[in-house]
Amino acid sequence: MKTTLLGHPRIGRQRELKKACEAFWSGKINQTELLNTAKEIKKQNWLQQQDLGVDLIPSNDFSFYDQVLDACLTFGCIPKRYNNIDKSNYLELYFAMARGLQKDNIDVTAMEMTKWFDTNYHYIVPEFEKEQTFHFFSNKIIEEYKEALTLGIKTKPVLIGPVTFLLQGKEKESGFHRLDLLDKLLPVYFEVIERLENLGAEYIQFDEPCLALNLSEKEQQAITKTYNKIAKKFPALKVFLANYFDCYGENLNIALQLPVDTLHLDLVRCPLQLNDILESEHFNPKKKLSLGVVDGRNIWKNDFEASIKIIEKASKKLDPENLWIASSCSLLHTPYDLDLETTLEPEIKQWLAFTKQKIEEIVALKHLLKADNDGYLHLFEENKLANLTKKSSKLIHNDSVKTRISNLKSSDSHRESTFSTRQVLQKQALHLPLFPTTTIGSFPQTKEVRSWRLKFKKGILSQQEYNTLIAKEIEDSIRFQEEIGLDVLVHGEFERNDMVEYFGEKLNGFAFSSYGWVQSYGSRCVKPPILFGDVSRENPMTVKWSEYAQSLTDIPVKGMLTGPVTILQWSFVRNDQPREVTCNQIALAIRDEVTDLEKAGLKIIQIDEPAIREGLPLREEEWKNYLNWAVKAFRISASGVQNQTQIHTHMCYSEFNDIIASISDMDADVITIETSRSEMELLDVFVDFKYPNEIGPGVYDIHSPRVPSLEEIENLLTKAKNVLPKEHIWVNPDCGLKTRDWPETKDALKNLVTAAKNLRSQTLELV
Repeated sequence: MKTTLLGHPRIGRQRELKKACEAFWSGKINQTELLNTAKEIKKQNWLQQQDLGVDLIPSNDFSFYDQVLDACLTFGCIPKRYNNIDKSNYLELYFAMARGLQKDNIDVTAMEMTKWFDTNYHYIVPEFEKEQTFHFFSNKIIEEYKEALTLGIKTKPVLIGPVTFLLQGKEKESGFHRLDLLDKLLPVYFEVIERLENLGAEYIQFDEPCLALNLSEKEQQAITKTYNKIAKKFPALKVFLANYFDCYGENLNIALQLPVDTLHLDLVRCPLQLNDILESEHFNPKKKLSLGVVDGRNIWKNDFEASIKIIEKASKKLDPENLWIASSCSLLHTPYDLDLETTLEPEIKQWLAFTKQKIEEIVALKHLLKADNDGYLHLFEENKLANLTKKSSKLIHNDSVKTRISNLKSSDSHRESTFSTRQVLQKQALHLPLFPTTTIGSFPQTKEVRSWRLKFKKGILSQQEYNTLIAKEIEDSIRFQEEIGLDVLVHGEFERNDMVEYFGEKLNGFAFSSYGWVQSYGSRCVKPPILFGDVSRENPMTVKWSEYAQSLTDIPVKGMLTGPVTILQWSFVRNDQPREVTCNQIALAIRDEVTDLEKAGLKIIQIDEPAIREGLPLREEEWKNYLNWAVKAFRISASGVQNQTQIHTHMCYSEFNDIIASISDMDADVITIETSRSEMELLDVFVDFKYPNEIGPGVYDIHSPRVPSLEEIENLLTKAKNVLPKEHIWVNPDCGLKTRDWPETKDALKNLVTAAKNLRSQTLELV
């Protein structure tokens, strides 16, 4: 019995990669310094795993920005718009594809970005043309394997599987299906495999999480074809085939018959699939199974007793030498090291495990299953005690919250009147022009703003001093918005560290780490709250600053909130009760905040739900149940206000095609979405569905440092006007502006407002 991981976090224990990338982008360090930082992070990751006793350590799980973007470069899948960038300047090309580039005579947009399956990790979407060609372009996977070899570590290189790579991409023209490109792509995979084998690679991990989806016959055939061809060409290669985030479902028989050495199972998300495999007529006891019993998605301590039962069940049918003990998926989704945490409540801390501790759990499970396990029995007892303590802890349960949940009525999730009635009343109350302009909520969080928050936390600034600084920043942002002519303003969220963490800090039932960072995309790291108990709100959370902002101007100011589903999804959520129950608890807390904002004079309130698509189960047969309770939770949060109060929601970096009816059922008066990278392509589903409410298709890509031109924004707005009722269109960026700098933000928003005014004038002239 041996141990392995599917992948390790790559941001560094103290977010060294984030800091180095951002310094490189701003010209503060050179390429050599960035590469040296990356090299040191990889070295530390590999040596840590070696020191902790991992038998098969992954490589090529590091990335400067995103593993799918890495694959695009590996396979030479580079869109033509980047042809003018010097291909020998690898990092400039790489980051241009991720972030766009505006330099000298080059002005190119970034590639699209969306969520990796049902996670909050964003990946760069591959772009395919009918005559797409592939070639071995980036040597990254080879170089990283060699780097590990210099440390004396023979790794398991990780590659996104060919079928998942194609399915997670997008056809940029009609007349073909992206899977039609498989025969062109496979020779490049063969070249990669051959080079790795020549260096001595024994195992290669192919990540095919598409196997957790409801695959068509064509897609299943592509899987079979791929791995039969690999096995035929490389008979000595040990293919480690990894599916995760759910079970194999109807793809199980296909997977069991593949000529692969090891089949990985996510036994956290789908523990019952082990029974299906062991009882299948296609089960081959000579094939290795990788048992993903340690959770790669959450931070709760493993239950050794339960995991050992699972492993022992498998060991009755397989030789122990044919079993791997593993993480359920890559540990990319968990923080680095619980040992760094010195301020967490000790009772809560004992229930947790971050990446380092999860690796220790994997290794401990291996030793606990050995006959000579005396040196590890104390770990078993400690683990058992921690899990028992969690079940009985008084910190977790709140009777008044449970009572309120049990008393929920159907009317609590419905507005007083239909949208058509509300729309008339809201137009009378708000007096907004055609194509009203707004932003999504946040403005740039400068170093000064972040330093104030840090000094306040450390006690260097008093509450009064901190409030004075925040008030001045809010007033400056209101004056700027008035000056450029925005129609609906925001207070800028300068007091907020993160759109989920901020609310968690003000709600009961949440705990917070100091160093629990995980990567969301590129250099963007988030520190998810730890949702350990029943959720309740004792005091208003946002009313003070929203009310203050509105007092500065006669123009409507939006109250800004994060929705219940997003708070749930972007937290490390408790695993001892159904997610639906937890979500309803959060929804009631947000509902209280919404009604308090209305009482304070806010006429527009935005409840952001960017994670509602992300929470969708991978298997279609489970969608209905999730969408029912997720939509209901949003409506609970939004339905306590009068008809005249306009409720907005925001969603970004998601595909809406298959859940558009549920988005409509959310019944928000206005929805804002990200559409600039797709050049309004994501709007098609709203048009086809005849989405009844108002909509703000994003016209400014805020994940790129480039400033969109006036002409560019006007073109996007014209596309929207050609397909949507003009009375329903809002004009806004794709997302919040927190991560941008002020100069580019100001220039972009001025162009946005001018474009809206131009379109307004042109439209009124035609009337």
